[in-house]
Amino acid sequence: MTVSEQRIPTRMGDGRVVRLTRSELRADVEAGAEAAAKRARVQPLTQEELEHVLDVYASPARFTGVDLGDEVVLSCDGTGMKTHATRQQDMQSFEQWMGADLVELCVGDYSLKVVRTILPYEAQCLHDAQLQMVVPMQYGVMPNLGLYSKPDGPCENWNELLPKARIDESRAAQEEAVEMAVEDMVKLADAMWEAGADGLDWDTTGASGDPEFLAALRATEIVRRKYPDMGVELGMAGEFVLGMHGQLEYDGVRLAGLWPREQMLLAQKSGATVFGPVVNINTGKTCAWNMARALTLIKPCMADATIPIHPNTGMGVGGTPMFVHPVVDAVCRASKCFVDILKVDGL
Repeated sequence: MTVSEQRIPTRMGDGRVVRLTRSELRADVEAGAEAAAKRARVQPLTQEELEHVLDVYASPARFTGVDLGDEVVLSCDGTGMKTHATRQQDMQSFEQWMGADLVELCVGDYSLKVVRTILPYEAQCLHDAQLQMVVPMQYGVMPNLGLYSKPDGPCENWNELLPKARIDESRAAQEEAVEMAVEDMVKLADAMWEAGADGLDWDTTGASGDPEFLAALRATEIVRRKYPDMGVELGMAGEFVLGMHGQLEYDGVRLAGLWPREQMLLAQKSGATVFGPVVNINTGKTCAWNMARALTLIKPCMADATIPIHPNTGMGVGGTPMFVHPVVDAVCRASKCFVDILKVDGL
């Protein structure tokens, strides 16, 4: 059997192992990059970049990594709920055992509206944990604007109003939720700054579409103005901002329909100190296809970024399989591609 006919073990987006030839992997890499370039109207990857992705995914090695000297910062979210230890011990494990460069305190629910009810307790927890840590520690939440709608919150439920074509009422409810979320995010920042937090993480921003992205941008602007030394990491929920409202703007830019580069420019303008672009995985395609697509969509961020870019490379995003504990052979390949090809600042 010739080298070109040998079947290489690789993974699908759901984590399944499949065996493909190098030519089949090449076709997947090219198709993934082409799909992204066409959809987002961005420049495709160069032939050299495509070949590098192919080499990474065609390697039979169990594990791969970047060259010595090319290591990047690891900003790990959710580090307070990953093991069966206490949250403080969890963060110590990430710092001393896993080598995280930035850790994060959070609660299991991870939603902003939930944290507001236990904010003094969370601030005390962060204060106590800081005494045991060396690396920077931030506090993380999902804005999760949906919880501000009925039955969980006071606002009318826009997901119920929209199917009934009650557009104006839906938009009004979302705008009301934005105001509430911004107030809660600023109160969270006040408490965590007093407790000694190094930064905040608005994680999975935009999961409820453009109103949620607007809330994060507005809150970031206020927080950074109040506390210039406080970091704000703004991580997205997807590669494309859904237009749940459709008419919301930030600094004169309509938020619905923005791709990673445009998201990054607004995050940068709001004062965010780290931007985390996201490209969701297609579980029916190979990780090689997904990786090429992710690189193509995120590459435009790099030329115009003046803040660190940390692509999300976890379960179901950034070329990593949709599984709660993604396998290391897939994670390390995705990480290597982001660092080698895009020269990202962190992951």
